[in-house]
Amino acid sequence: MSADHHSGHDHGSHDHDHGSYGNGHGHGHGSHGHDHTHLDWAELAPLLTVQAETQSPLYAAAAAWLASLFPDGAVRRVLDVGSGPGVVTALLAEAFPEAEVVAVDATPELLALARERAEARGLGDRVGTLRAELPGDFGSLGTADLIFASNSLHHIGDQRAAIASFAGLLNPGGVLALAEGGLPERHLPWNQGVGRPGLEARLDAAHAEWFGEMRASLPDSKEEIDDWAALLTGAGLDPSGTRSFLADVPAPVPDAVRGQVVAHYERLREGFGDRLPDEDRAAVERLLDPAEPLSLHRRPDVFLLLARTVHTARKS
Repeated sequence: MSADHHSGHDHGSHDHDHGSYGNGHGHGHGSHGHDHTHLDWAELAPLLTVQAETQSPLYAAAAAWLASLFPDGAVRRVLDVGSGPGVVTALLAEAFPEAEVVAVDATPELLALARERAEARGLGDRVGTLRAELPGDFGSLGTADLIFASNSLHHIGDQRAAIASFAGLLNPGGVLALAEGGLPERHLPWNQGVGRPGLEARLDAAHAEWFGEMRASLPDSKEEIDDWAALLTGAGLDPSGTRSFLADVPAPVPDAVRGQVVAHYERLREGFGDRLPDEDRAAVERLLDPAEPLSLHRRPDVFLLLARTVHTARKS
């Protein structure tokens, strides 16, 4: 498992998660190659980075909220599980200035990026990295006052058991924060002028089908209702609040955001194109054609809108 992240993804956008734990912010079981349910996290590193950077205000707000759940100075060690390229790791280090923050991921290339980012932001003395394959390496993580897992838990087959393992790593009074769910990304108006209206909703449906297959293919996969409060309570934790955070970049978007949107659609074409009807595949090709007047490269109405939801629970 590796991972979104933190560019990570709700069920509408799981393909670009935070790290690498099987997928995502979490990038779990290593680099999975190029089949339809497994992702090569090292190859996705540039996209993961730009996604997380674009969504940094969202994650900075989430980190500030998490800091408000603790007395000043109470957090001494933070685990960012499925850290991906470390964009959110750095934000957590800034939100918890007295804590050691550890980027946990399964992909060495992403951990190297996390180290570089921490050094560049003057956080190198407090940010560490740890390569771990979950769920097998839970015992190597050590204890923590805050465990943040963004779009990485869904890359572990037995989510209930994983939450119990996380709970066992928390110090008394510690908090487990799961960034799972929210709202799918939106980049185009409903009538985008290319193909039939409602293209992004149909892309969501194709992605949901892929996501179900990805979950089913994980080792020890178990089907669970995504009732995070119930799962957290079942692990002996006390739910301590859920909040959603918005990323809203209206049109006209900066070039960096436009590039992220183009890369997002390129990944959709690669990962889900064969699941789409011919008309929608043709529409995606037109949207990615730089010579097309209504392409993502040229149209003025491209935007970015999404929400991430963070569920928290405390250990007594």
